[in-house]
Amino acid sequence: MKRALSVSEVLSKKKHVLKLSDKWAAAFGEPSKRGVWFIWGDSGNGKTDFAIQLCKELARFGKVIYNSFEEGASLAMRNAIVRAGMTDVKSRFGLLEGESMYELEERMQKHKSPDFYIIDSFQYANMSFDEYRRFKDANPKKLIIFISQGENKIPRGAPAKRVMFDASLKIYVEGFRAFSKGRSVGPKGYYTIWEEGAERYWGKEKTILQR
Repeated sequence: MKRALSVSEVLSKKKHVLKLSDKWAAAFGEPSKRGVWFIWGDSGNGKTDFAIQLCKELARFGKVIYNSFEEGASLAMRNAIVRAGMTDVKSRFGLLEGESMYELEERMQKHKSPDFYIIDSFQYANMSFDEYRRFKDANPKKLIIFISQGENKIPRGAPAKRVMFDASLKIYVEGFRAFSKGRSVGPKGYYTIWEEGAERYWGKEKTILQR
């Protein structure tokens, strides 16, 4: 039986959080740099561009690995990388073209392995919820970010829905905006992926009201 922590012990425990830059902090506050984040949304709403922009932000804190089952080094992925200006981060970003989850975990277990991993998508990783929990528990000092296909504004498939509920930060993408639905929310509550596309989707009036 584990010993219960006192109030002072809880308050004194080291907090592993990310001090995000202004635009990101306005949407997501100071989220945990460990554990699981979950991103989902219907196709065509800007998930890939958001994920690459997120990689650039995370690269400020360490190396980021993006394991792309769906896009790989496709033209769409290359264009997203160019739009985000990823040449600025150089060796702090690495793209894998659908590395198996077994191989990815081997990579994660190596000495001085990167701290940040994006897996795109959860459906292509073909994990059950129990497999996800084992994977998560085996890598407690890493930040694992799953991107999920969406369907009618919810993650596609029962395992993905369960992972969404388990994740510490839930990010829903719609109309070229990424909305914080998790435990860390900034004063604005959303991040705009593409200004022109968001304005076209939400309209100028809604843009003003949501600020």
